[in-house]
Amino acid sequence: MRAIEFQEYGGPEVLQVVEAEIPEPGPGQVSIDVAYTGVNFADLKARSEGYRVPSLPFRPGLEVSGRVRALGDGVAGLRVGQEVAALTASGAYADVVVADAVTVFPLPDGVDPRTGATLPTVLPTAYALLHTVGRLQPGETVLVQGAAGGVGTVLGQLAKAAGAGAVYGVVSAAAKAKYALDHGYDEVFVGSFTDEVRAATDGRGVDLALDPVGGETLRGSLASLAPFGRLVSFGNASSAEPWKVGQPELYPRGLSVAGFSILGLAQTAPGELRAIAERAFGTVVDGTVSLPVTAEFDLTEASEAHRLMGTRSSTGKLLLRVAG
Repeated sequence: MRAIEFQEYGGPEVLQVVEAEIPEPGPGQVSIDVAYTGVNFADLKARSEGYRVPSLPFRPGLEVSGRVRALGDGVAGLRVGQEVAALTASGAYADVVVADAVTVFPLPDGVDPRTGATLPTVLPTAYALLHTVGRLQPGETVLVQGAAGGVGTVLGQLAKAAGAGAVYGVVSAAAKAKYALDHGYDEVFVGSFTDEVRAATDGRGVDLALDPVGGETLRGSLASLAPFGRLVSFGNASSAEPWKVGQPELYPRGLSVAGFSILGLAQTAPGELRAIAERAFGTVVDGTVSLPVTAEFDLTEASEAHRLMGTRSSTGKLLLRVAG
């Protein structure tokens, strides 16, 4: 089978097409004939920085759609030939991938494999950020960094559907602002945002800030909170050094800081992830959420997909077409 892997860290050019043996599922696992693979920023960080890479060579990719090829011992509730979406630890840039059965989800009725490949990471992440970790209440205000990305696209729509009083987004370029405004955001700021948030909220700040960037952006998100506001960190796209927050920042206004990683949850509490994912997928079926595929590449063009995402000019979701 074909697979994409890298043997050294670097730019998109280190991604190479290789021939590999078809993997077999172990106990509690499922192998999947891949139709589409989602491209995520974590894949770029793996390739360039070694993020979550235990050793080289390494095959990136965290999510797929396709059909169940084979079942490992002890797997129930799935069948060979069934259309599924799956979250994987790695290795999704391939014709066949193995995933733990607990993170393999039957595609809901009416959801095709192309749409299905957009679901495993983005939908549960966005749903958990708002409802499980962020505990958004009707009428509260929300600030989202990366509002035009995959998770940001879904967050805007989910927040409005949940009755948010106002949803503010931050994007890196003016060209992304209109896209975000078309997907649930009431106002979008380009680049700087702390003063703009205070002005938009009459000095109060927002109730919930969601940040995948880290570094100074994370500090700005914290500074943008209203009294008793909550900040949820769910990434470090800036690759900034970790920072500490404590009594001086939190006590005066009763602030809270939390974190979320869908990959971490898959390892530590897969049952919780499954429950969140099932609720999140329902928002696609009922029409609450749509996640546009804004660019699609052949599996062998993975390096081009990485180049596009690396420019920070892409919006929505990027996919690799494997057998779709």
